[in-house]
Amino acid sequence: MRRTRRIPALLAVLAGSLLLTSCSNKNISGLGFEKGVSSVNDTSGPLWYWSWIAAGVVGVFTFILIMWPVFFHRKKNEDFPKQTQYNVPVEIAYTIIPFIIVAVLFGYTARDESRITKIDTPATAPHTIDVNAMQWSWQFTYKDSPSAPTVTGTTAKRPTLVLPLGEKVLFNITSSDVDHGFWIPDFMIQIQALPHVQNHLEFAAEKLGTYPGRCNILCGRSHSEMLFEVKVVTPTDYLTYINSLKAA
Repeated sequence: MRRTRRIPALLAVLAGSLLLTSCSNKNISGLGFEKGVSSVNDTSGPLWYWSWIAAGVVGVFTFILIMWPVFFHRKKNEDFPKQTQYNVPVEIAYTIIPFIIVAVLFGYTARDESRITKIDTPATAPHTIDVNAMQWSWQFTYKDSPSAPTVTGTTAKRPTLVLPLGEKVLFNITSSDVDHGFWIPDFMIQIQALPHVQNHLEFAAEKLGTYPGRCNILCGRSHSEMLFEVKVVTPTDYLTYINSLKAA
């Protein structure tokens, strides 16, 4: 009996140690995402973290409920166990509690999604880039210049999307053929690129560097090769890049 009583305590200590260890490790403090990379991270980051915390709490509680009868209600003799037809409070609890969890997560998700997709400057955006997805690469058209230079990639040579540091960019996103997904994982952002439909995003990159981008909707035979790179540069280097595209 003493040994069985110690098991839940040991499990609790182990779970607490794992949680404390993960919190102290700076490499995974963002639960898989680096903080402050883009303006989107500031909005979607807390939702991501708290969703994991909620999932962890539910997982630990469910594990305890499963293991409790294993250790404390094991069959001790050959007598037929007591039969319970129903337990109204328990049934109400396990119906209402999941509903509350889902409702809260849905509410915060809807709030953050509306913030992320809100376009503040549709006519006066500092920078505008048209993103066109196609089987199986990407086109980026920079509207900063009247000539609107376009960079077109291929599966053999992935294109680079250059963004100015700390300045908002309005993206007009569409597709030439089938459904695609415009996804920059490090920025915690993705939106569908659809034929005959133009979707919009507006955000600012907040950290210099090069980040991977890809299509995250199965779009055909070479879907896995539909890659691009995002390069965040200083505003001065961004203007230099645009001028080099015009000259080319």
